Amino acid sequence: MPLTTKKGKRKHSMDYRKFKKNPASQKHEAEPGQLALLWATAVEPASRPWKPVPFWALAVTSVCFAFLMYLLKTDLLGHHSFWMRGLHRVNLVFHEFGHPAFSYFGRAMNILGGTLGQLLIPLIVTVAFWRQRDALGYAVGGFWFFENFLDVAVYMADAQVLILPLIGGLGSEAHDWRNLFTMWGVLDKTPVIAGTTQTLGWLGMFTVWIWLSWRWLCSKNN
Repeated sequence: MPLTTKKGKRKHSMDYRKFKKNPASQKHEAEPGQLALLWATAVEPASRPWKPVPFWALAVTSVCFAFLMYLLKTDLLGHHSFWMRGLHRVNLVFHEFGHPAFSYFGRAMNILGGTLGQLLIPLIVTVAFWRQRDALGYAVGGFWFFENFLDVAVYMADAQVLILPLIGGLGSEAHDWRNLFTMWGVLDKTPVIAGTTQTLGWLGMFTVWIWLSWRWLCSKNN
């Protein structure tokens, strides 16, 4: 049996008490769970500062926002404006993509999927710029997101009157919002729902514009 000194025993005893008190520290720190990692990844960008907004960027973006809002007010359906026709066609691509994408979740989601797809793509773009803390890109993405509310409101309002032409010359049986409102028993509330959706779109676009101006002021003061 090997001999040990009192000093060696004392050191051994202290090491043992330290290990007994916190055994995990002798190996490695406990790893966070997957939900904690996901939450940290989602929230972490909010702790970083926004990129500065130069005046020229605010000025150009404001002119574009004002021009688009004028067109949305005077030629929402794109009968006379090349720009509105182009914007509607882009939104329409994502709308049509949404139908098959959400078709796996039942008939109602298949019908609603067109509107969800139309809103989801701009939302993804907006979140991507938010994660990069790009205020200008975030504002443009948000403006596009809320502009789609006006498109949706027009489609909703048509659920009763059935004036809008549908793709492929289809009839009322293919009208998304007429089918949804009938399914939900709210077809008689069409004007109220469409009006509320349109109001949310306008408020959202103005809010995004004001927010971008505020970010420019913050950049200027810093």
